[in-house]
Amino acid sequence: MLEPAYQADVVIVGAGVSGLSAAHRLTSAGMTVVVLEAAPCAGGRMSTEKVDGFRLDRIGQLLSTAYPELRLTPGLDGLVLRPFAPGVLLHADGRHHRVDAPAGAGSARGALHAVRALASAPRGTVGMPPGAGQGPAARGARGVAPLGGAVDQARLGAALVRLANTPVERLLARPEQPAGQALAARGVPARTIDGFLRPLLAALLCDPALTTSSRCADLALRAFAGGRLCVPEGGAETLVELLAQSLPAGTVHTGVRVTSVATTSVTTAGYGEIRCRAVLLATDARAAAELLPGLRVPEFHPVTVVHHTTDEPPRTGSALLLDADRGGPVAHTTVISEVDPSRAPAGRALISSTVLGTPPPDLETAVRTHLARLYGTPTHRWETVAVHHTAEAVPAMRPPHDLRRPVRLLAGLYVCGDHRDTSTLQGALHSAHRAATAVLTDLGAAASTDTADPAPAVQAA
Repeated sequence: MLEPAYQADVVIVGAGVSGLSAAHRLTSAGMTVVVLEAAPCAGGRMSTEKVDGFRLDRIGQLLSTAYPELRLTPGLDGLVLRPFAPGVLLHADGRHHRVDAPAGAGSARGALHAVRALASAPRGTVGMPPGAGQGPAARGARGVAPLGGAVDQARLGAALVRLANTPVERLLARPEQPAGQALAARGVPARTIDGFLRPLLAALLCDPALTTSSRCADLALRAFAGGRLCVPEGGAETLVELLAQSLPAGTVHTGVRVTSVATTSVTTAGYGEIRCRAVLLATDARAAAELLPGLRVPEFHPVTVVHHTTDEPPRTGSALLLDADRGGPVAHTTVISEVDPSRAPAGRALISSTVLGTPPPDLETAVRTHLARLYGTPTHRWETVAVHHTAEAVPAMRPPHDLRRPVRLLAGLYVCGDHRDTSTLQGALHSAHRAATAVLTDLGAAASTDTADPAPAVQAA
């Protein structure tokens, strides 16, 4: 219980990954910190529901091993990332097509290998490993791959390699357009855009219409080309648990609703005023704007995640399966228990599927029908474990989009979150990094090397 006259150096409103990571940086620099969370538990959108031995993410956000802040954030040293199979598996024209990210993109030799691999792969089975995608929908595939012909594939491979090796500041200096327009203006064939880049960016940015800023899309593709797609072992809430456990006992207080903020205090419902030297808002954009009227509230991409279980899993292994045809509500799906076995009890497979935008009226039937087509296997016996719909899941990043929105509103009042950088975990952590640095600077505290503002080359990806 909080005493009404409790005092601290910094009060952080919101116990999501942004607030908790900022709290870790501030306490490591010697600040006394109080984190207030209105919900009964920490985590926000990075929560994981536990049902009958299953661990079910509410949003299912994909991470990348290329995200710098996963390495730079104190408290995440024990984080275990479970990678998907390299590249992605595309479903197009009733067949599966494996598309690998450029291997070894950091070297000229790796870049040449990546281009040759894309250009010389058998048509209809781009980079297909033995046994992958060999269900009824893939067997005997001989059609043109969704990336186009060999020349188109080679150009795409070269473009991904260039992105992986281009400094971030150069990408951010490019003219900004909606991603779809920018890709077309660069001469990317329409088949490659619709058959590969659109479903891939939909999975990474939750924006199948490609209205996202081209700079943000370039950063997402850069992370894809330079790393591996992955998920945290044990579910998204693992990040929250690691950050919370690394804080001094009594730092985080849940079930405390903040009703107003100032530069030197916050007022709560039921616990009175808490005095401090600085206040950091680490809530979602809408909650932040309710406390600070006039703060920008972006549009959002709705996300629905449907979790199924079966004792006869599809034979796609740990691949991320994308629908290049857009033939149903599912944007991407995976047998997530093959990626992270801890998410399902022994003997059961967990299939997690993501629907973007407004879900159809008969969601259950539409998703089952689409998954049967994507996996090439009957789904009528699959059991639905949970359906999570989040109307304001991911902030939209339409141009013009400022990747470095101010985190310091005025001396003593700060804000962070994925709505201040990119709408990814990387952006959320990076904004917390910047906000903690600003607080320490204004309070005259010596920032350690970990809390120093990162160089442009490791800005939000």
